[in-house]
Amino acid sequence: MNQFIAPLPDGVDPAWLPSSALRPLGSRRVRVVGDGLLVDTVRGEVAAAAAEHGGELVDEPGTAALDLVRAAGPDAGDEAFTIARAEGTTTVHAAGGAGLLHGFHQVVRLGEGAFAGTWTERFAPRQSVRMLDHWDNVDVHPVMGQVERGYSGGSLFYDDGAVRADLGRVAAYARLLGSIGINRVGLNNVNVHRTEARLLTDLLPDVARLADVFRPQGIRVSLSVGFAAPITLGGLATADPLDPEVRDWWARTTADVYAAIPDFAGYVVKADSEGQPGPFAYGRDHADGANVLARALEPFGGTVFWRAFVYNHRQDWRDRTTDRARAAHDHFAPLDGRFDDNVVVQVKAGPIDFQPREPVSPVIASMPRTRLAVELQVTQEYTGHQKHVCHLVPLWREMLSFRPWGEEGGTVADIAAGRVDAPTGGLVAVSNAGDDPFWTGHPLAQANLYGFGRLAWDDRLTSAEVLDEWIGLTFPDPDAREGLRGLMDDSWRTYEKYTAPLGVGFMVRPGGHYGPDVDGYEYSPWGTYHFADRDGVGVDRTRATGTGFTGQFPAPWRDVYESPETCPDELLLFFHHVPYGHVLHSGSTVVQHIYDTHFDGHDEVVRMAATWAGLEGRVPAPTFDRVTGLLREQLRSATEWRDQVNTYFHRKSGVPDARGRRIY
Repeated sequence: MNQFIAPLPDGVDPAWLPSSALRPLGSRRVRVVGDGLLVDTVRGEVAAAAAEHGGELVDEPGTAALDLVRAAGPDAGDEAFTIARAEGTTTVHAAGGAGLLHGFHQVVRLGEGAFAGTWTERFAPRQSVRMLDHWDNVDVHPVMGQVERGYSGGSLFYDDGAVRADLGRVAAYARLLGSIGINRVGLNNVNVHRTEARLLTDLLPDVARLADVFRPQGIRVSLSVGFAAPITLGGLATADPLDPEVRDWWARTTADVYAAIPDFAGYVVKADSEGQPGPFAYGRDHADGANVLARALEPFGGTVFWRAFVYNHRQDWRDRTTDRARAAHDHFAPLDGRFDDNVVVQVKAGPIDFQPREPVSPVIASMPRTRLAVELQVTQEYTGHQKHVCHLVPLWREMLSFRPWGEEGGTVADIAAGRVDAPTGGLVAVSNAGDDPFWTGHPLAQANLYGFGRLAWDDRLTSAEVLDEWIGLTFPDPDAREGLRGLMDDSWRTYEKYTAPLGVGFMVRPGGHYGPDVDGYEYSPWGTYHFADRDGVGVDRTRATGTGFTGQFPAPWRDVYESPETCPDELLLFFHHVPYGHVLHSGSTVVQHIYDTHFDGHDEVVRMAATWAGLEGRVPAPTFDRVTGLLREQLRSATEWRDQVNTYFHRKSGVPDARGRRIY
């Protein structure tokens, strides 16, 4: 059997690739034609499925129900493929090995539908870069643990201060990612600590071992690097990006990386933000910093992903003129056109920090001469720590389909893909996987990992289509599917209802970001405020009287957001400080909306728990038991959110609940 199709360790969940998902393919005669590493991966998959389900891997033309054919010639890395069904045979045809692998997994997703009717369809990725960043530390960090913002156990890659000796489970993880079209993986935390920095130098042979495991699934690896590496690793006196010795050090070090990993993807950098070193220390800007790394990578075809998450995180809460939401645009928009061609500026989808609701970052529409990647967060930092069911694909679908210039312009996904007047960037997300037996801690959080890969491949897929795919692959009992859809489909909006209202954000416990603490950040230097007082709530980000953030958007949104009369309800408190009696477009007042949504959100979690209880016996017992316990915690937390938020605003406003429900 192919070494990359090794059985999972005992007790580890197969996620969306259980044996049952491969039965329609594995029970038939299948022919695999072509050469190359990824074709060998496909051949190994077919052989394993056939051995499990009674099918056969054959060589003779005209004898198979499924032909998987890679065209002869050099593999240019083409990821597109065509599936044609005619005269009793389904044929997957691809120019490259990556395309054949993606075609194989599309057949798995189609199941019996791949072997019915007569049809032809071409499939190609809408984004050329589909990347997962892992915020893993080699050592266990005293504050952030082994995986920063990780809620699924320890690292898949590292144990006891080194890359794991046994990478069998990493191979299984790479197979899951390859099946959804991920083609790049960042292997370490963007906050680069002392040991992780050494992945670039003396620990590089172990990085090469990880690259060897990801490569057969069509995935290239990247490393997060510290901007100060010429000092901390190279012994130089400076990391000034314009210093010739610094340029030479990056060039030599990068050449060593490619000698060990010829298909290395490049670097990920977080600089001059939240204490990370950067070019500002030398009077340089982000373009200067990114370009020195880009020029070291350029001879080898590598790319720098330079994160745009930058802000003054020591601001004075008394100063209403500063605004964390403005920071990325203020820093990066003036630099448009100054980044080298192999620099991708990686922009968080929202301007604050992965909130359950915030506007799309205005940076995405402001740098037409710069490659931009849009960054999402699969790990549930602000959406329940993978203790809460919170299916995030509807949120991402909404943000990716947003049109910054109105109906006449392209979408956020179009900008990332270079389908408008902009160069190609990509989609990136922070992973939610760890060494937990269920991969993502909460078994239902696997749908977020799956969903990111599928949306990155094709942003036209609806959230319902993606969820149905995942449910159909993961849970073979068709009688369980309706209940799972009902439980998960609207769970992001349920979470939004019982947490921070109307886009104001945060209200979470500082540091950990789990559970309610309405004033937890209100007087902190982190710039995430709600400004609630006796008269009203919300942040004035208008041009007329506030921070001017609305002016960073192009028309028509700069004007839509400027007025509380036209601002969408769900973002009202992000952009405006309004009285509690302000009437929303829904017809409710702000304070009554807060009461109603928090009671409703809590009640929806009660219904979710009841729906799950009805699935006993229709889902695997270990999955049922894990989710049952987590739903119990979700209900406890939703109750606490409801009571704390409603009580806070009742005491601030003095306005009673119009429906007379109990508020403390």
